[in-house]
Amino acid sequence: MPARYLDGYAALLAGVSATGRRPTRAELTARRTLGAQAAEAGHSLRALVGGHLAATRATWSAAPGSADSVLAAVEQAVDALAEGFEQAQYVAVRQEGSARREFIDDLLNRGSDLGRLAERAERFGLRLSHSHAVAVAQGTAVFDESTPAARSVGLAVFGRFGARSILLTTKNGRLICIAPGDQDDVLGYFAQLACAAADGTKVAFGRPHPGAGGVVHSYEEALNAIDLAERLDLAGPVVRAADLLVYPVLARDREAMADLVHHTLGPLQEARGGAQPFIDTLTAYFDAGCVAAEAARRLALSVRAFTYRLERIRQLTGADPSDPVHRYALQTAVIGARLLGWPA
Repeated sequence: MPARYLDGYAALLAGVSATGRRPTRAELTARRTLGAQAAEAGHSLRALVGGHLAATRATWSAAPGSADSVLAAVEQAVDALAEGFEQAQYVAVRQEGSARREFIDDLLNRGSDLGRLAERAERFGLRLSHSHAVAVAQGTAVFDESTPAARSVGLAVFGRFGARSILLTTKNGRLICIAPGDQDDVLGYFAQLACAAADGTKVAFGRPHPGAGGVVHSYEEALNAIDLAERLDLAGPVVRAADLLVYPVLARDREAMADLVHHTLGPLQEARGGAQPFIDTLTAYFDAGCVAAEAARRLALSVRAFTYRLERIRQLTGADPSDPVHRYALQTAVIGARLLGWPA
């Protein structure tokens, strides 16, 4: 440790030993300042304290005063050193955390300067020339960096894979993991932990994309996948944007989709109880691979009651769900109804 961090210490001990006085406020302030400077320079507290104890031992033989006065002064001086050191570390951690949060917010914002992002990314372990994928966890409980759930997920992920090239953060109550695009096992482990950490959590994976713009692209895909999963009431806690690409295509022309829904399914509103029971019937039928017995079981209906509903759908709409020619239009209309929230 450089000798400059001992400046004034020998004089402090000599004065205390000669007079039995206590260290002055100015002397203790100087020790706090030197402790903070040592922290900012990257020295360890152990080395700083060790250097002062060694200086105490070297000065001790020349000190004519009482041992009690000297030891009390050493205690106060070391306490001031540690206080300054810890305060400097706390400020550094807060600044680092603030810089990290600012970087991640910019990274997930489509309007950010991509050139500046690439320059800052290396500091946080990301190589934006490579592809990255984003997983987003959203649950009934809010994820925040101060919550035990978010901390436990982060500790487990970093403990298994290391912190290099992986970023975990929270944003708008969601828990987010950014990982290299060729490390799908990282996102898989993250999803497993996030679902276990909070009940009702659903995790969506965006597709891997290259560059700084690729991170925000993957993030937006994951957000859209979660939204689609909720609107379509998709089963399972994990969804992948790559598996849902057909739905944005269907929803792209909203006016045409609304026209198909009203034309194909509109007559179901004339039935007693409205269209919703028949929408649920068709959803279960298509999800069950058009096997009536399995669809009836999922809806807790008898097969007879279920087939009756299918017949009523054929009567009202003129489209037969069991006919391959009609089935595609009906299934597309049902997907559109769920995307549009129809008939509610």
